[in-house]
Amino acid sequence: MSMTTSGDISNRTAVFAVAEMLYRATPYLVFEKFGQTYVLPNNSTKVAKFRRFEALDATPNTLSEGVTPTAKTLSVTDVDATVVQYGDLVTITDVVQDTNEDPVLKQGTEVLGEQAAEMIENVRFGILKAGTNVYYANGSARSDVNTKMTRALQRKITRFLKSQKARMITKIVRSTPSYGTVAVAPSYVAVCHPDCDSDIRDMDGFKDVIDYGSVTPWENEIGSVEGVRYVYSTVITPWADAGGAAGTMISTTGTNADVYPILFIARDSYGIVPLKGQNSLSPMVVNPKPTDSDPLAQRGHISWKTMQTCVILNQAWMVRAEVAVTA
Repeated sequence: MSMTTSGDISNRTAVFAVAEMLYRATPYLVFEKFGQTYVLPNNSTKVAKFRRFEALDATPNTLSEGVTPTAKTLSVTDVDATVVQYGDLVTITDVVQDTNEDPVLKQGTEVLGEQAAEMIENVRFGILKAGTNVYYANGSARSDVNTKMTRALQRKITRFLKSQKARMITKIVRSTPSYGTVAVAPSYVAVCHPDCDSDIRDMDGFKDVIDYGSVTPWENEIGSVEGVRYVYSTVITPWADAGGAAGTMISTTGTNADVYPILFIARDSYGIVPLKGQNSLSPMVVNPKPTDSDPLAQRGHISWKTMQTCVILNQAWMVRAEVAVTA
């Protein structure tokens, strides 16, 4: 068993520990910001139920004098997602009992908080990148892709989203441990790998975050192009050597281009259980103490667990672009 051997920690409250974890975690949560949220109550079902009322037929319906028209029936679509438990722990020893207790607790909870954020983001990315709508930078399959992201490709994607009545994002979840939302300027959001940064900046019409004026940029935001704000995350990993001949594009082996997904997101396109608030993540801090398995009280633990899920709510409101990146 691997363990951390640099000290003990004193008794602390779970509220303090979860705050430390969430402060470390929240700046790294990209998908947390833009999804429809379902706060799972304690002692409740494991199924998160997202509900959508479908639009009514908008064909002009003329009225006859004195005649009540036939009533329409509301159509409801429920999208269920079962939450799954995730977590991890580190083991500490009793070699240094008191001298370094605060650094060990603080550093341990911070590192575990960062791990929690990255783990949950990886879960969400794995689900969201499997969306059914895909646009290739060139060709008609992933194996053809060997050109970069362009404004022309973005226009195809936003034209599709608008034709599907996909609304722009106008509010996001706050980047703080407490749960809440904040209003933002209307836009679609594109989430990409940081390798895409240079090609996005080369797009016609690119606007850097420093030129936003009164608009506050998000963490990890690159800039915007024609109403699409680009944000990067290292969890958006490429498919190595999956594209066409590499040429001047990034390639793992130098033969075929690596293919990078860029997820274009509209409002309410997916749902999550937010990693927010006191009950969202359960930290556990156990000091070394005598037990049957550890009679000399040589080991303690810092750990976390959480119940999470992510689900695509409307396939037509999310698009995956597959592009290559200039080396």
